[in-house]
Amino acid sequence: MKTEKEKMLAGEVYSAIDPQLIEELTEVKEIIHDYNLLRPSEKQKAREILRGLLGHIADDEILIIQPFYCDYGKQISVGTIGDDCFIGPNVSIYTACHSTDPVERNSRREWAEPVSIGNNVWIGGSVTILPGVTIGDNVTIGAGSVVAKDIPSNSIAVGNPCKVIKKLESAL
Repeated sequence: MKTEKEKMLAGEVYSAIDPQLIEELTEVKEIIHDYNLLRPSEKQKAREILRGLLGHIADDEILIIQPFYCDYGKQISVGTIGDDCFIGPNVSIYTACHSTDPVERNSRREWAEPVSIGNNVWIGGSVTILPGVTIGDNVTIGAGSVVAKDIPSNSIAVGNPCKVIKKLESAL
């Protein structure tokens, strides 16, 4: 029988109130607390914390400006977020899903749907990206947008819900 964590990692429905998951969540919140208290000049310490916190970092050029928040950390792979991406302040990337049925939702069962962000992407401030979304390469998402559906490569998209308003003629 699978543990709740194994179910979570497999993208299956799992119990969010599992003691092992709650303990791991608490440990990650402690690490993030320390990260968010670092001085801006403590770049090396910040990189060390991120290398221990996140699942995969392709290189040392990652910069996450505080405050930073996440639940488990190890499921974040910089690579799922492509190269040369710029993510503005207060951007929220969600992967957790919950039932719309109140009785089912109150059971505290949930599942995750991954988010993928391509290369050369600019995500403006206060954008919300919902579970299961793929954003292609060479995309700009306008500030304040709510991305509920996939955005194709070579696009500029804005709004709530976020929609493509322009296709780019030439890309990198």
